[in-house]
Amino acid sequence: MADCSSVVTIIQVDWTIYGALAAGFFAIAGAAVFVVVRSLQSWRSLKRFRRRLRRELDRLDELTERASETAARASDQAELEQSLARLRVSLAQFDVLRNAFEDATDTFDRFIAFYPRK
Repeated sequence: MADCSSVVTIIQVDWTIYGALAAGFFAIAGAAVFVVVRSLQSWRSLKRFRRRLRRELDRLDELTERASETAARASDQAELEQSLARLRVSLAQFDVLRNAFEDATDTFDRFIAFYPRK
């Protein structure tokens, strides 16, 4: 049996193995850095998207509210019907006054026809 402390049992490791291990370590570290950077960019993009989405949803809510108010005003027929009723009453009063004025001018014209002028 051979002694374990002999020079023959120690294997010399080639520098290419160390180089491959170092390259693998740097590749893994670079990949980890890449993943971290991309993750941070994605997180920032997500936060920016959520802010913009909230802003746009608030704007959409405001526009919807304005549209519903406009639709409510447009569909509020009660006020329009009241205005039309007042207009019809005013037109009827105007018609009565116009007829009275025409009757008065007709009477006055008949009176002037026989009245002597200077």
